[in-house]
Amino acid sequence: MKVIKFGGSSLASSEQVAKVVAIVKDDPQRRFVVVSAPGKRSTEDIKVTDLLIQLYEAKLAHRSLTPLVEEIFARYLEIGEAFEIGEEHLAAIRIDLESIAALPIENNPHLYDHILSRGEDNNAKLIAGILQAQGITARYVNPRDLGLLVSDEPGNARVLYKAYNQIKKWAQPDGVLVIPGFFGYTEEGNICTFSRGGSDISGSIVAAGVKADLYENFTDVDGIFAAHPGYVHKPEIMKELTYREMRELAYAGFTVFHDEALMPSFRAKIPVVIKNTNNPNCRGTKIIPERDLTEKPVVGIASDEGFSMIYISKYLMNREIGFTRRVLTILEEFGIGYEHMPSGIDDISIVIRSNQLDDDLQEQLMRKIAYEIDPDELRITHDLSMIMVVGEGMRQRVGITAESTAALARKRINLEMINQGSSEVSIMFGIHKEQEKLAIRTLYYTFFD
Repeated sequence: MKVIKFGGSSLASSEQVAKVVAIVKDDPQRRFVVVSAPGKRSTEDIKVTDLLIQLYEAKLAHRSLTPLVEEIFARYLEIGEAFEIGEEHLAAIRIDLESIAALPIENNPHLYDHILSRGEDNNAKLIAGILQAQGITARYVNPRDLGLLVSDEPGNARVLYKAYNQIKKWAQPDGVLVIPGFFGYTEEGNICTFSRGGSDISGSIVAAGVKADLYENFTDVDGIFAAHPGYVHKPEIMKELTYREMRELAYAGFTVFHDEALMPSFRAKIPVVIKNTNNPNCRGTKIIPERDLTEKPVVGIASDEGFSMIYISKYLMNREIGFTRRVLTILEEFGIGYEHMPSGIDDISIVIRSNQLDDDLQEQLMRKIAYEIDPDELRITHDLSMIMVVGEGMRQRVGITAESTAALARKRINLEMINQGSSEVSIMFGIHKEQEKLAIRTLYYTFFD
């Protein structure tokens, strides 16, 4: 039994949805279909989710919602009419969109989540109707009926453990079940959405709940590339990755699969396959608990930008009990989270997301650190990118760090930071943003040429 999830690009138009129908028909084991909201049909197009954000803003401003409702409905209408689905399906979508006007604004912390969830929810109704019109026994299932219970954290919901037992009851469905991704229901009956890429999370939760044999995540690429195709010409596609490797790559900038979506599948030991809706016969990339680590010690080179680094140096820092705690307490007081914190005997570097700072906050933060910590040296560096070399096989191969730093040195790439965790799954380099592309190419051809 398989759970399959389709992203927004796979559902953006009637032509794309025809490919989805063919994929569902091709394998009777594909019993659960989790869908995103329709995405962009072209680079100039607007996602349905972005239109819903505009609808939310219009509602807060007490502007007419009718033009946006009509624009959003037209997206579903174009797809539905191409498959000649029953009028009742399109009528249900229109009624649902029009009902947004009646939602209260005051004392409604779930309003934003409710409006955004309409993209996925109505698309699930549409796809179920299309599958029925194509002769497939299918039906739409609301996450509340499915039992997808989540924490009451709007925009950042987490699945409740009891949800898995509720979802398990659907493990032997009569036909195909079409389920909207991206959101669940609190125990009080309110809609809460997951964080970014939340439909991936929904698919993973459903797969874990029904104990699926495989979770297939269909997107618009043939699999997980070993490096960003925009930086490296025709990089390799990885055949297999471990959950841990995918987690590291996703965190460091690989956007094909949401890093948080791995956890439900990982705990249930369900393999995940990343496949291409436009090329479904391609084997894709399989994410599994364990793999042969001798074949590929390094599986990918990832990068992410938008970091700043606070450097603190103080002689005999290691003798001051509670030094690190005091620094982190200051960050907490300013509401700043940190990403990495490599340290030496007399110094410590704290890597943070730059978007947490503005000029005034930075000045206050640095002044407080200077006053309370009294460092010998204190500075902050902006416009940094984090480059990560990932592979569980690095534990079995000596010299990966040396090879990496030597290759970067030959290209005169200055390293602001090096960090390797005790698990030896990844090595991270902090460099200036303008050298990011060169660093990615250098490391890729070091390990994959």
